[in-house]
This record gives sequence, C-alpha cells and structure tokens, in this order.
Amino acid sequence: MTSQALASLRIGTSTTAAPIVLLHGFTQTAECWGPFGTELARTHPVVAFDLPGHGGSGEVQANLPETATLLASAIEPSIVIGYSLGGRVALHLALMHPELVHRLVLIGATGGIDTVEERSQRKIDDDALALHIEKIGVDPFLEEWLSQPLFASLSPEQSFRNVRAQNSARGLSSSLRLSGTGTQEPLWDRLSELSMPVLSIAGANDAKFIQIGHRIVESIGSNATFQAIQHAGHSAQLEQPFTTATAISEWLATTS
Repeated sequence: MTSQALASLRIGTSTTAAPIVLLHGFTQTAECWGPFGTELARTHPVVAFDLPGHGGSGEVQANLPETATLLASAIEPSIVIGYSLGGRVALHLALMHPELVHRLVLIGATGGIDTVEERSQRKIDDDALALHIEKIGVDPFLEEWLSQPLFASLSPEQSFRNVRAQNSARGLSSSLRLSGTGTQEPLWDRLSELSMPVLSIAGANDAKFIQIGHRIVESIGSNATFQAIQHAGHSAQLEQPFTTATAISEWLATTS
C-alpha cells in the first residue's frame, strides 16, 4: 500500500446532520454520483472518495483491507454508502472499524465468492481483464464495459462515461489486481458481527444482486433490511437517483 491519502470531493453544503461517505464502483470516480449525491446533500454533509486506482487516487495502490484503513484515517463517524466495489470496501470498513460506521448502505454489493475454486477462477479472469485494459486503453475498454447487460440500461448521461474516461489504464488494472472480487476473502461468516443498522439495495432488474442482497440481510440479522429499486439494474443510484435517495432517506429516518 502506498502512503498516499485518498482524494475526496465534498458535495453540497454542510449541515448539522450526520455525515455521509460515498464509495463508488469500479471505473467510476467521486464525481459519478450525480443527482443521487446532490439529493442526499440537501439534508446531510456528503463526502465522496476516489478509491485506489481511480480519479485523484489513481496512483494509490491498495487492497480492500488497506483501502478500509486509508478511509478510517480520513473520516469521522458516518453513514457509509458503498456501491459495488465501494460496497465491498464499505463492508471491510464496517467490520474493521465499526465505530466509524454508524449506519451502512450497500448498493449492488456482495460478501464475496464462496469457494476457493471460484475465487481462483475469478482472480484469473480479473488479471486477464487488467492486462486487456493495459493493452487496449481506457476508452475502448469503457465501450466494452458499459455495453455489458449490467450497465446497458444506463443512458449516456447516467453512465458518466466522460468522467470514467479520465481514469488511467494503470490505475484501473491495479484496482482489479488488488481489489477485484477474486481477491476478496468471503465475509459471509462475519456479517453477523455487524451491529449497526444496514440497508441492502439492489435494482429490481438485477436478479443476481437481488438474491445476493437478500443473502446479505439474512447473514447480518434483524438489524438489516433489503429494498429493491424498481425500474433499475445494477446501478440503481444512477438509473433511479431520486427513488434510491428517497429510499435511503426514509430508512435513515426510521433508524436515527
């Protein structure tokens, strides 16, 4: 892990409410939250971080536990919202530093891949994808990445493609090699340690993560809740920003 701090972006004006920390997905940056982040910032101070290999943290190299440590040195006790890669980082942060995560929101996140064989194959696939990014460059890779069924329903505006294109091949490949899903030790057996309120979210059109989201809640226990966002795929906060922000705000109101 490098000694660099993670870059961050404050969204909206500060209020006296509990702060919100936003952790983005792979190929995104702190600038990719759009209307969702703006909506949350109407009622809470919001800080969005660039994760290692992305945006202003493009030269930072860190695995998931190391990323959680970098975040822990940069935040106060907060409501932590993580999407996909950011959700996996958020889970590590909540398990390693529960005193800093007063409430946890996971969007399209997973507790990891169960079997050694599947994790090994995913690591091979992620390493191959990292090489592919380095070979073809960021722009052609984003064309491929955003054309996947997971993201195909995003409009050009919702995809923040131009922002993603500011990332480097080196940074994205480093993120895959160090923090890809294949590198993650499964956390399922530890999720019951989480005592803070947890909201697990998935787009209603994202069948895989609907199933995973329910499993997260079952693994955590009675302090966890699942919610599907209608008319959304994997990136619910981008496809349905106001519906997703409202769902989170209403949940926060019941857990404050």
